[in-house]
Amino acid sequence: MARLKIMSRDDAPPAAQPTLDGVTRQLGFTPNFFAVLANSPAVMAINGALEAGLGKTLDAKTREGIALTTAGVNGCEYCTAAHTYTGHKFAHLSAEDIASAKLGQADDAKLDAALRFARAVAATRGRVSDTDLAEVRDAGYDDGQILEIVANVAKSFLTNMINNVTRTDVDFPAVEGVNAD
Repeated sequence: MARLKIMSRDDAPPAAQPTLDGVTRQLGFTPNFFAVLANSPAVMAINGALEAGLGKTLDAKTREGIALTTAGVNGCEYCTAAHTYTGHKFAHLSAEDIASAKLGQADDAKLDAALRFARAVAATRGRVSDTDLAEVRDAGYDDGQILEIVANVAKSFLTNMINNVTRTDVDFPAVEGVNAD
């Protein structure tokens, strides 16, 4: 059971209602995470700003892979389930892609470098080694893209911490053939 209130749309502050409506239209349901965020329109706005800005960086497979990798590092059950679903539905990740991303790995060499770097950023809280940086650069990522990887990890950290504190009830549909843990 969630430890913070899961707001209904009608009980949410007016400033949170348009975001809840938009998410519901996009996904066909209101995820508990957004219903928790509705407790604070300021935090909801921060999450939305991060999503909007970072949604224009890297590609969807990389962003979803980073979210799965970071959720794996932080043990976030909710985010793992959410990004298993969204990674499959929107980024067209296969079951194998999802399983690998949870470990910070990928079959594609460039994506693998990004996910290994994201894992290092998350696990070391940003205190990556010179080797970590060299490997992601050698894979073809420039300094701007490296910052975008770090920012995607940070965004995922925010959602992981909120869901871990809340113990948000997982409400994303299971993806057939994919284990969400």
